[in-house]
Amino acid sequence: MERLPDNWRSFLGGRLDAAGLEAILAKVEAARAGGQVFPPAGQVFHALELTAPEEVKVVLLGQDPYHDDGQAEGLAFSVPAGIKFPPSLRNIFKEYASDLGRPVPETGTLMPWAKHGVLLLNSVLTVAAHSAGSHRKFGWEKFTDAVIAALSAERTGLVFLLWGNYAIGKKPLIDGAKHTILENMHPSPLSAHRGFFGSRPFSQTEKAIGGNWRWPEL
Repeated sequence: MERLPDNWRSFLGGRLDAAGLEAILAKVEAARAGGQVFPPAGQVFHALELTAPEEVKVVLLGQDPYHDDGQAEGLAFSVPAGIKFPPSLRNIFKEYASDLGRPVPETGTLMPWAKHGVLLLNSVLTVAAHSAGSHRKFGWEKFTDAVIAALSAERTGLVFLLWGNYAIGKKPLIDGAKHTILENMHPSPLSAHRGFFGSRPFSQTEKAIGGNWRWPEL
């Protein structure tokens, strides 16, 4: 069964419903026994494995993992190298390139961001193959809401990127007096032209964090 990294288990402390998490993971294990589940086994907590709680600078919230073959790798919006960019990721890259004056990345994996303090957290960490939103009733949001709340309470000066109404709905979990909240339209083709393009979230993030922190090139 999947295991929550020890550093995050310690960081969450009393906010972690350990029994609840084990119940969720049991549901995921049962789902895998009956069919294909994404991301692959061993990558459910990939975002937390790559970004330690004390290293988080940015929290980029997603909703569900990608549900088509080969796409999900346990990081919000990210796909493994060699996989065609999903539409939202393509639009993220367009804004990234325009905002920072860089070329559009050639690979869809956001692992360099995750290793540089960007927590790429989906609210729901698993999904049945080809069935969007199928694991939303598993209880994942209670766990990921606890992660957001703990980061808000225990850390200072983070940047929370909330794209779309679903992510903006997490705003009450975040102390806006301690952190920077950058909210905007979702980068999907349905909404990107209504405010996401031209919003410059990447340069705004760098300005808010200050110092020498910059988005890694991909």
